[in-house]
Amino acid sequence: MARSPGAELALLLLGGFQAMVDDVHGELAHRGHPGVRAGHEFALRAIDGGADTASELGRRLSVSKQGAAKTITSLEKLGYVEREPDPVDGRLKRLRVTDRGHDMMTLGASLFDDVRERWAAQMGPGQLEALEGHLARFAASRLSGVEPAARLVDDFQPGSSSGPGTGW
Repeated sequence: MARSPGAELALLLLGGFQAMVDDVHGELAHRGHPGVRAGHEFALRAIDGGADTASELGRRLSVSKQGAAKTITSLEKLGYVEREPDPVDGRLKRLRVTDRGHDMMTLGASLFDDVRERWAAQMGPGQLEALEGHLARFAASRLSGVEPAARLVDDFQPGSSSGPGTGW
């Protein structure tokens, strides 16, 4: 069965996203941050923005508390987050992005800029700006930020065997 042009466009958009992410992850690994996944970046941004518990992180990323807890455990092992006592209730632990986590986020952002510059050099700056403008208009009615993008990443789905684009 032939794919529809609409489905093909969706796969191309997802493929472009994955190509950027793969380039950045490869360079992050080379620069001392192996094992980073796109879901980690989304989670770190949410934690840095105030999602300081597994429940709140799950809500922000539209995943289960268990999925958020699994991601938090991975981030702790990588040294990107730590738990600290709540200032009001010492029995509670709050998440905090570590200096290493902030360094990785800063480096990752810079690496995404590098990928964008390479794409601009390949397709022409005007073409890339036009593409970004069109995508921004199409996405204008959607939520902005990392929360919607995090839903594309199956890092949060324990035991998930389907990723973006499968099953079409």
